[in-house]
Amino acid sequence: MARRRRAEHREINPDAKYGDLIVAKFMNCLMYEGKKSVAEGIVYGAFDTIQQKAKQDPLQMFHEALRNVAPALEVRSRRVGGATYQVPVEVRQDRSRALAIRWIINAARSRNEPTMTGRLSGELLDAANNRGSAVKKREDTHKMADANRAFSHYRW
Repeated sequence: MARRRRAEHREINPDAKYGDLIVAKFMNCLMYEGKKSVAEGIVYGAFDTIQQKAKQDPLQMFHEALRNVAPALEVRSRRVGGATYQVPVEVRQDRSRALAIRWIINAARSRNEPTMTGRLSGELLDAANNRGSAVKKREDTHKMADANRAFSHYRW
């Protein structure tokens, strides 16, 4: 049982250029030390690069990439009678989106292009085309949940 009250969700303002809440959330997750203008420059630069490379709407490609990376299942540790089981559970939509954002940003940071704009645009293009390390992370999460399907009766 939770010992504290549930955390209240803060309302965030949509981003300036596209008016999209998810892009604003993505920028907030990308941001270091409160430097929002730097994060905006990186995201908008990546969107411009996507526009030039793919000749498609970058906002649509961004949402497609998030859809491809977002997990449907994950495993949670559950302790039953002294043993710990990895129990597969469905992921709520807001957590699924948060995981997708986190995985795309981490995958982009681990790429080896010279600028963060290039890394992010490359990872978003890869994720939109169902490849890249963020999509691999989603596949690994689904494989882990599938492998532990036998423990699904421990779901709470």
